[in-house]
Amino acid sequence: MMLKGFVAGLLLLVGGGVQASDPQPVELIRSTADYVLEQVRARKAELEKDSSGIYALVYKKVLPHFDFRLMSRGALGKYWRKATEEQKEKLAHEFQELLVRTYATTLLNYSDQEVEYLPFRGKPGDKRVTVSTRVHDGGAPPVPINYRLYRQDNGDWKIYDVVVDGVSLVSNYRGNFSAEVKKGGIDGLISTLQKHNQKLRGA
Repeated sequence: MMLKGFVAGLLLLVGGGVQASDPQPVELIRSTADYVLEQVRARKAELEKDSSGIYALVYKKVLPHFDFRLMSRGALGKYWRKATEEQKEKLAHEFQELLVRTYATTLLNYSDQEVEYLPFRGKPGDKRVTVSTRVHDGGAPPVPINYRLYRQDNGDWKIYDVVVDGVSLVSNYRGNFSAEVKKGGIDGLISTLQKHNQKLRGA
């Protein structure tokens, strides 16, 4: 399962900054970026020696800003309606762990790419917005990486998709998930994700 797009997108959470006057969805990314990058820089030797620290950091500061259940629903597509509540919970849990563990490992190898935040086009009453960015890395062409967020009833914003160079993370996984379900059903897909996570944990 390809994770490059997701990892590249999440790296924005630790690269670059925006003005405090920017809209709330952009400020959400900025504030997370400032804290996480500061922690990684200050504790790099410690985190490289004991990886449990980087996982704890990601789970505490990055994870709360993503709606992995909604992402799992989008990735599972038409099969979501056929899944039991227990299967939905297991799928969301395993999908979350797969993405977060991969990101946490990559975070330690982060280099200071330049991140450009494009003008925010949302309106005050919008419930779904996109934060558009471009990542500059040396002489290579900039890569557009955009966040899709929705506003909850309590006013908080949650990320439900990352689009890298025009490719949606959720849509990209939908093909992978569909193939797994056709082979072994929803339980088969969950089992495949569990095996990937066991490898990432070194189990």
